[in-house]
Amino acid sequence: MSILYCVPLVECVRCLACARRAWERCIYTAGHDSETWDLAIAEEFEPVPRLCRYISFVYADDLRQPILEPPHARYGINPDWLILKMTYEETTGRVPPYIMYIDHDHADIVLAFRGLNLAKESDYAVLLDNRLGKRKFDGGYVHNGMLKAAGWVLDAGCEVLRELVEKYPNYSLTFAGHSLGSGVAAMLCMLVVQHRERLGNIERKRVRCYAIAAARCMSLNLAVRYADVINSVVLQDDFLPRTVIPLKDIFNSLFRLRCLLCSRFMWGTCIAEENMLKDPRRLYPPGRLYHIVERKPFRMGRFPPVVRTAVPVDGRFEHIILSCNAISDHAIIWIEKEAQRAMDLMREKDTSMEVPAKQIMERQETRHSLEYKAALQRAIKLDVPHAFTPSQYGTFDEEGEESTRRLQAESSFGSTNRSTMVETWDELIERLFDKDEHGHIVPRETMIV
Repeated sequence: MSILYCVPLVECVRCLACARRAWERCIYTAGHDSETWDLAIAEEFEPVPRLCRYISFVYADDLRQPILEPPHARYGINPDWLILKMTYEETTGRVPPYIMYIDHDHADIVLAFRGLNLAKESDYAVLLDNRLGKRKFDGGYVHNGMLKAAGWVLDAGCEVLRELVEKYPNYSLTFAGHSLGSGVAAMLCMLVVQHRERLGNIERKRVRCYAIAAARCMSLNLAVRYADVINSVVLQDDFLPRTVIPLKDIFNSLFRLRCLLCSRFMWGTCIAEENMLKDPRRLYPPGRLYHIVERKPFRMGRFPPVVRTAVPVDGRFEHIILSCNAISDHAIIWIEKEAQRAMDLMREKDTSMEVPAKQIMERQETRHSLEYKAALQRAIKLDVPHAFTPSQYGTFDEEGEESTRRLQAESSFGSTNRSTMVETWDELIERLFDKDEHGHIVPRETMIV
């Protein structure tokens, strides 16, 4: 008889637990993702609004009449410094359009990629060319379509980039992209770091990437290990860095049954984070994260934006935010505007405190190096698959980088497997692409289901 009384009680407790979980998800805001992170400083965040403007120029047919008119002359682009502008016709759909630009004012060689074009099937082909665990790279997993696009860019523009890098030895090499282009830029940065001999043995510290509205394109161990060169920028509630469901399933649900998509999102939020971290195939936003927070819970309007930064291992944008701004926060126009506002506020604060610029940069470098080391140690503590640190400096020790790569490959998958050893550039290209009789790369056919 007592058992009969216990059954309704258990059901009531279960219903209350589900209701509490649903309530927590409804009131969860973007500020919770980065509330424990440190504040960014103007010097480290300075390239973001400028690179957003460069990306916006890729959308323009005429660079002398861009879609975004610069509010100040210093935010514009000099068409005479443009080296290359690739369109869909010139890339034949293998990669989103991009520009190669030399910014002499900031001593920077920039490759900027546009985002997803909803009217282009080729962009969908790149985006949907992936499944969990399809592509291994450097001891982890990456997005297959974005890696192939990045390989095509580097193979096609290697000679031009090498000439520029050697001609301007004091210039940095920056890859930037928005949405789909952010994943391509991150993959390209990894390829350059892995094959620096292709660009005249360029120093690792000269290479950097800014993934704007970052796509989830690499496994957690890679996202942490490349945090010294790759930076991801997320505006408030942006949906893409939080989209843990395979994009192929999202597009299928959009065109078939929208309630199925909603149920998949809710199910994804219920997975325990320990299980997420132990899945080596799960993809994440790459590198160091910059989160621009401009809205507060239960308050109307936008507030002065605050930028927080970290190299997190757990809590890396795992939950979709139930917000009407989840899509608008993905727009490059809004990201550029709020990033510029945030940087102006940071500069005002630094000016009022009268802190020397040299001291600020030294503080930044010290803080970043400590965060890299802490992130690697945290990954090992949480048993993240293939997280490996051969020295006290982890994989961020430049002097031991080559040996680190070999040790990583051997420790991750076994030293006897030929495919796990560090690949040469020709081996990588041969694995990603077919070649015609003239030696030119031809992408393998990809079928979209």
